[in-house]
Amino acid sequence: MKYRKLGKSGLKVSEIGLGSWLTYGTATEAETAQACIHKAYDIGINFFDTANAYNNGEAEKVMGHALKEYNRSSYVLATKVFFPMGSGPNDRGLSRKHIVEQCEASLKRLGTDYIDLYQCHRFDSDTPVEETLRALDDLTAQGKVLYTGISEWTAAQITDAAATSKRLGLRPLISNQPIYNMFERYIEQDVIRTSEQEGMGQVVFSPLAQGVLTGKYKPGQAVPSDSRAANDKTNGILNSYLREDVLQVAGKLEALAATIGATLSQFSLAWVLRQPNVSSAIIGSSRPAQIEENVKAIDIALPDELLAQTDAILAGVSTFSPMR
Repeated sequence: MKYRKLGKSGLKVSEIGLGSWLTYGTATEAETAQACIHKAYDIGINFFDTANAYNNGEAEKVMGHALKEYNRSSYVLATKVFFPMGSGPNDRGLSRKHIVEQCEASLKRLGTDYIDLYQCHRFDSDTPVEETLRALDDLTAQGKVLYTGISEWTAAQITDAAATSKRLGLRPLISNQPIYNMFERYIEQDVIRTSEQEGMGQVVFSPLAQGVLTGKYKPGQAVPSDSRAANDKTNGILNSYLREDVLQVAGKLEALAATIGATLSQFSLAWVLRQPNVSSAIIGSSRPAQIEENVKAIDIALPDELLAQTDAILAGVSTFSPMR
């Protein structure tokens, strides 16, 4: 495994991280989920990402239980806060109340004394950014959180947060977690540049476009019965990729990957890791073998000629605005 610094911090994360959205605590049985986490750890993955909202806390419980047998200092555990965790008016968002209460709840579910990376799952327009940042800084001062980050904030929101942190003398945010893959590239417009300026690194999710960049979905064919696309609980964002033009492009990319002896998923991950400001690509997995295959991407070199061919193939479907 190879590791990269997360932004300008001293924290090092594995180039491939393991997430738990859409899998652990929902479609995947706990025993299989634990096997995936153990396999990831055994092959050097040290970055594990989850969120309180994933299956209403169940994903955190599964991940915490699987990691408890390892030395706590040997891995980086990340979770998030923002989405509703109850029906009350304060059971959501980024207010001090919700952040502090949910941090305590996540610590209990994860079975740990501290969270390595605590992320704001979305931007909260109802709460002053100063309130949010002060709450995060207080949790850091208390040792319950070591580093803080965000997910899916705009460049303007990142700039405002960074300026506020500097003005108040607060600890800076070190990461952003956006969706990013060959098809969905909006962060290339200004988020990457702004993040670099503010010392933040990207830990991207959905680098395989919800499985479309694995080659399992074929144009003109029914979706596999055991796939995410066939599951109403897990096919939300995926449905935006299941277009004939996108699937045809995926087929062309798969053929291109074969010319360098790589699978489409390996090629797609190698492409993401080659992009500027990316610290880690977070994959999901329902089988340990998938993790073993995907981590081989870190050793794949992509010649300039191959990248030019990739850009030509993607020209008709890559978008710089969210597909969702």
